[in-house]
Amino acid sequence: MNLLTLLDMVAGGNGDITLLGTLDDGLTGAQLQQRSLAGGGIVRESGADTVIFLGGNGPAFPVALFASAYAGVPFLPINFRLSGDQIDEIISRSAHPLIVTDDPERAGAPNAITTADFLARTSAAPPLADPADPDVEDIAVLLMTSGTTAAPKSAVLRHRHLTSYVLGSVEFASAEATDATIVSVPPYHIAAVANLLSNLFAGRRIVYLDQFTPRQWLDTVRGEKITNAMVVPTMLVRIVRELVAAGETGPPTLKGLSYGGAKISAPALAHALELFPHTGFVNAYGLTETASSIAVLGPDDHRDALASDDPDVRARLASVGRALPSVEIEVHDFDGSPCAPGVVGDIVVRGPQVAGEYLEAGSLVDADGWFPTRDLGYLDADGFLFVQGRADDTIIR
Repeated sequence: MNLLTLLDMVAGGNGDITLLGTLDDGLTGAQLQQRSLAGGGIVRESGADTVIFLGGNGPAFPVALFASAYAGVPFLPINFRLSGDQIDEIISRSAHPLIVTDDPERAGAPNAITTADFLARTSAAPPLADPADPDVEDIAVLLMTSGTTAAPKSAVLRHRHLTSYVLGSVEFASAEATDATIVSVPPYHIAAVANLLSNLFAGRRIVYLDQFTPRQWLDTVRGEKITNAMVVPTMLVRIVRELVAAGETGPPTLKGLSYGGAKISAPALAHALELFPHTGFVNAYGLTETASSIAVLGPDDHRDALASDDPDVRARLASVGRALPSVEIEVHDFDGSPCAPGVVGDIVVRGPQVAGEYLEAGSLVDADGWFPTRDLGYLDADGFLFVQGRADDTIIR
C-alpha cells in the first residue's frame, strides 16, 4: 500500500465531505484528489526529481505532498526559519527540484512557484494522465534532521512506513461528521505529515493555523467547533496562561488534545487537565525516523494518574505511555540486553513503521530490527515508558 491508496480510500469514502479548510471554505476528499492529480501533472511537466515545500501551513502543503506521489518523486518540506545559506545547501542536494514556496523572491528562481500560484494552477490544470503507482519501497517523504556537530541529515520515510503508521493507529472513516482538528505544527515536522494522513484517513476535517498565538488558537477552536488538536508543551503552557488571564476554561467542543515533542512539568499538566475538564489528553512520543508516534499515554491514563494516591500510578503523568500495538519498545543496557523495569538504558524500537534510515548514512536498524532512538529512559513494571533525556548532543528545538 502507498500514500495514493490512502487517498483513493479517502476520496471514495469521503469524497463529498469537506476535509481541508474552514466551515465556510474548504476542499472535499474528491477535490483534494483532483487537485493533487493536477499538481502531479505540474510536477511531471517541470521535470523535477524532488518537490521541495518551503512555506507555512495551508492547503498547498497536502496538495503538494500527494502531487509528488502522483508524479513519482519524493516530497521534502524544509524549515523556512533556517538561514538562506542553510536552505540553499539543502536545495542543492537535489539535481532538479521543483520549489513550492511562500517566498516570492525565491519563487523567481528557476523551477520555483509560489504556493498561491501552485494552488491556482491545480484548480485549472487537467489531471495527470498517467499517474505513478509508487512501490511500497519508494521514498515518499524526506525530512531534515540535525544535531549540533554535523550537517543536517535527510531522514527517509518510504511509502510503507507512513502507511503502516496510519493503518496501525487509525480506523478508516472513524471520525464523526462534525469532527475537526486544528493543526499548528509546521509542515517540515513529522507531526504535520502524520496529522495530515491520519486525520484524512479518519475523515476528520483539518483546519490549518499558520501562525500560533494562544488567543488565535482558542478563537479558532471555538469558531470552527474544533474537536481535536495537537500542540507542543510550550503551546499548551501558553494556552493555559491565556485561559487563566481571561478567566476562561477550555472550549467545550474539544474532545481530544494530544501533546508531545518535549517534557511538560507535572504541575503545568495538572493545571491543564483542570482547565479542560471535558477533554481527553494524549501524550504522544515518536521520532521523525519512526514515522511519528510509537507510544501514547491515553486519556484514561491521564485521569487515573491525576486522581490516584498511589505514587507509582501518579508518576505516570510524567511518562509517555505504552507502545502502540504495532510496535515493540525495549530499553537496552550497554551490552544490548534488555534492562529490568526501572533501570535506565537506551530506548530502542522496532516495527513496520520504523524507518531509521538516512540518505547520507544509510540504515541504522540492526540485524534484529531494532532502531536506537538515542533517547535514555526506562520502562516500569506495567510497560509505561519514561524518557529521561538524550544519549547524544542533539538539541531539540
